[in-house]
Amino acid sequence: MFGEFKEAMTKEFEMTDIGLMAYYLGIDVNQREDGNFISQAGYAREILKKFKMDNSKSMNTPVECGVKLSKHGEEEKVDPTFLKVCRYMEDPTTTHLKIAKRILRYIKGTIDFGLLYSTSNHFKLEGYSDSDWGGDIDDRKSTTGFVFFMGATAFTWMSKK
Repeated sequence: MFGEFKEAMTKEFEMTDIGLMAYYLGIDVNQREDGNFISQAGYAREILKKFKMDNSKSMNTPVECGVKLSKHGEEEKVDPTFLKVCRYMEDPTTTHLKIAKRILRYIKGTIDFGLLYSTSNHFKLEGYSDSDWGGDIDDRKSTTGFVFFMGATAFTWMSKK
């Protein structure tokens, strides 16, 4: 069926078959027998190299448990071009830079993580959510997020302040 469709399309339009998708919009696509595995390993490697963190030690968590950052720190200011944590780019301190480096070290340790989309007869819908209930010490706004799974496959997620 797919072959017939492709043949009809090539007769009607000028097109070429370049094979299976391997990369799309910064996402690595690995089409395997057990399903399609997508990740951002290539993009992560580029970011680590750009900030000279590609040879750093990896971390298991992006931030230490219980750490609360503030926009109004008293410590030394740093060059904002070194910082890519958006919430603190306006007036970053050494603490913000330290956290940004830890996030990059976490990315280094999770570079091969991704999502596997496979066929399954398991159709159980599961969802998880969390909020820090006014956890931002500057404006008392909450950060909340959710993820929904159909079987073992995550199909939608969100996190926002």
